[in-house]
Amino acid sequence: MPQEAWSKKRERQYEHIRDSKLDAGASRDEAEEIAARTVNKERARAGESEQASTTSTNDVSSGHRGGKRSGHGPGGRTKAQLYEEAKRKGVKGRSSMNKKELLDAVGR
Repeated sequence: MPQEAWSKKRERQYEHIRDSKLDAGASRDEAEEIAARTVNKERARAGESEQASTTSTNDVSSGHRGGKRSGHGPGGRTKAQLYEEAKRKGVKGRSSMNKKELLDAVGR
């Protein structure tokens, strides 16, 4: 739930993110957690919070990132993500494979 320290803008931001996640099929708990974390990170980046982690202030903002780390989109999964999947599937020789070979080994 929105915290008392949040401005009206941050409360609207929280509700928008929460509702978007619910529409996308997330559980209420997951949607609320993601929304609260996102709003708190944006508050930290804007200097609105008393405490802020290094990650919150130095990392790419959630609005700019926009799913770039999700493994979807034009770049697809990263080599590291493919490697981890190959590891889970027990693919032999995965450490010497390039991204295309990993894609072929784990299946697209």
